[in-house]
Amino acid sequence: MFDWTDYAKFLVALLSIVSPIGSIPIFINLTENQSNPERHRTGVQAALSVVMVLGAVLITGEALLRFFGITIPSFRVGGGILILLMSISMMHARLSQIKQTEEEAKVAAEKDSVAVVPLGIPLLAGPGAISTVIVYAHYDSSLTHYFILGAGILTVGAAVWISFRLAPHIASALGKTGINIITRIMGLVMSAIGIEFIASGLKQLFPGLS
Repeated sequence: MFDWTDYAKFLVALLSIVSPIGSIPIFINLTENQSNPERHRTGVQAALSVVMVLGAVLITGEALLRFFGITIPSFRVGGGILILLMSISMMHARLSQIKQTEEEAKVAAEKDSVAVVPLGIPLLAGPGAISTVIVYAHYDSSLTHYFILGAGILTVGAAVWISFRLAPHIASALGKTGINIITRIMGLVMSAIGIEFIASGLKQLFPGLS
């Protein structure tokens, strides 16, 4: 049975993985040729795309797993490994290639509109965030549970919008070092989340381990 501590863990996990603060340098780089109104519009569209993608995953994710014959324990192990790999890159203050490869970064730099792709997907609402939403959605099937998780997704979307809206000010106040420190801390949190996913999945796959 879920309690408020578990919902708080979900919110922290999603904020760590989406990493609105850590994405600010990328946002600034991708929107450097845009005017202020265009940059603000890009931030709003990116935040909305995060909410829409993760909201859709919340509703349909488990059904997709059943369609492909993937069990939740197996998905927990796979998602945990994915999150762990991303966290290692974050603890080195680097963008994981799971989120974006060098080729994708070059293509993104040439695009006129970057709000949905690559900002919304896959930089923010990427494989790690999608895995987290599916895993937490499985814990309960009540409408209240889905409503609270949906509220968490909206909170993350709001955090993305605020971070991008204030991106120049945050970047100026924190500097590259400050943003790297926050990214490393979020990476440490993510590593713990990834290991927890892996451990819980393995216990379900191999009951003898517990």
